[in-house]
Formats: sequence, C-alpha cells, structure tokens
Amino acid sequence: MSYITILYSVLAVIATLILAIVIGMLLPGIERKYVQARIQQRIGPPVTSPGIMAPIKFFFKENVMPNSPVPGLYKSLPIICFIVVILILLALMPQIYSFGAFTSIIAIIGFLKVEEVAYVLMGALSKSVMSLGLPFPDIVKGATHPNVERSYIEDLSSNRAFRLIAFGSFPLYLALFIPVAITGSVFLGDIVAFQQANGPFILTLGGAIGTIVFFIGYMILLNEYPFAILKTKADVIEGPYMEYASKYRSFVYLTRGFLMFTLGALFSVLFIGIPPNIFSWGILVNIAVAIIFPVLMGIMSAFSPVFTYKQFYPVVVSTSLLGVLAIVIGLLI
Repeated sequence: MSYITILYSVLAVIATLILAIVIGMLLPGIERKYVQARIQQRIGPPVTSPGIMAPIKFFFKENVMPNSPVPGLYKSLPIICFIVVILILLALMPQIYSFGAFTSIIAIIGFLKVEEVAYVLMGALSKSVMSLGLPFPDIVKGATHPNVERSYIEDLSSNRAFRLIAFGSFPLYLALFIPVAITGSVFLGDIVAFQQANGPFILTLGGAIGTIVFFIGYMILLNEYPFAILKTKADVIEGPYMEYASKYRSFVYLTRGFLMFTLGALFSVLFIGIPPNIFSWGILVNIAVAIIFPVLMGIMSAFSPVFTYKQFYPVVVSTSLLGVLAIVIGLLI
C-alpha cells in the first residue's frame, strides 16, 4: 500500500469522524425542536441547545465530587462511552475493513455491551443525591429500623440498566444478526459487498422486518420514550447521569447525539450496504438515515407515555420474536 493511499485513508477516517460528531451534535435538537415540540405545540429548545450549547455550557461549570467508592472510574465512564462510540463508527468505515475481527458483528456487539454496562456502573458507583451523601437514618415513627440503610436512589437506575442489558437489548442484537443470516458472514466488509452485488437487505422481507426490529432496539438503547425506564423522572430524575457535572456532563450530551449518528450508520451498513465515507456520495445516505431515525423516534416519543415493566417486557418479547422470524427468513433465502 502506497503512502498516498494510506494518507487518503487516514484523511477519510478523520474527516468522516469529524462530520459524524458535528451532525450528531445537531440530531438531539432536531428531534426535540422540529419534531417533539411541533407535535406537542410548544416552543421547545433551540435546535443547537441539546447537542451544542449544553455541552459547551456544562464544560465550563464547576465540577462536583459525589460520594463514590471508586471516584476515578465513576467520573471516567462518560468518557469511556464516548470512546466506545468512536470505536463503533471506526469499525463501520470501509478503510478499516482490513482489520479483521475489529470490523465484525461480534466486535460491534462487544462495544455496545461496554456502553450498556457503563450505565449499570454509573448507577452503582454513585452514593450521592445532588452531591449529598446518603443513606440517612429514617427517624419516622413506625418506619424502617434506623440501623437499616436505605437503598441509594441511583440504585434504581442501576437495576433498570441491568434489566435493559438482560432483556431490552435483545431486539437490537437480533437485528444485527439478520444480515449475518443472509450472507453467512459476521464481517462488515462481506455484508457490504453482498448488498452491493445483490441489492440492499431493506428491500427483502427479512430486511424489512429487521428494520422494524432495529428501530425498536435503537429507541431502547437510546432510552427514549416510551422505553425511558432507565431515567424515569418520577423517582430517579436523570437516572445514572444524575451526579455528573462539568466536562463529564458535557460528554454525556455529546455521546447521545454521536450515538444517534453511529447507530444510523450501522443500519446503513447492515441493511443498505453503504458504509460511512466522506469521500463517497454514499455519505448522504448515512446522513439521511441518521436524521430519519431521530425524526421517527421523536414522533413516537411525542405520543408515547413511559412504559412500565408490564408494557416493556411484552414489547421486547414480541419484537425479539420478529427478529428471530427475520433471521429464519434470512437463512431460508
């Protein structure tokens, strides 16, 4: 490989990464301003507020030191999540397909699992509420014995995050294996090449079903209504993010928008056969998918209540069964 080819590949990867971050900073504002706010007939935040102004604002705010048994790990988790999303996007780029196992469905699932486990740790490692240590003795007459500690409020979000890992992630992961069933390969390069030769999977029956399954899994992973059980504001306010401030809160906002774009690019690779590459016209497809998904999510969220477990589990099970059906159809093609 010549130096010019290597330089071209490096520039393509860096430029695509920068473009993804920039567009990702706009996606939360598009979802909240141009979709949810319009449907609910309210003004809503400026389009630049959730993904651009909020990270800048929080980056310069004073940091807080919540009570945590492992403060270094606790504070680093939002940064780890951001790095994980970068690695997922890198694995999707065609310039990286020669790296073998790094650009496989197994690697993508591994990275997503790291991101999910981080939510569990965020809740489990915070022992504060608004930077105040808990638990405190219950002195109400007839209540719990004062020597018995209450659960920390963020333990609720930690338990919910664990349930998301155990149950809620099934639809997305099943959707990832639909292209594998059709092509017989776990490598993204083979999946892309197969679609470029035979047409996109989204136009097949299994791919169409898989699109629905992927989108439901997309909403669950982003913890958006009606699947926002991770941070139900009635009791845990902001879920695992509650005690993050300053630059750590900034990474929380940046990661959400960046993950929106990356999941859209993942769908483009798996179901349309177009990887993200800024030097290709296909990048317009990646951008279009990255915008369409938040718009559809905003429409559903605007009309949806928060699911309790009684609604959440049946939806996950039924969607997972659709994913299994799509995999079976893919194997029979």
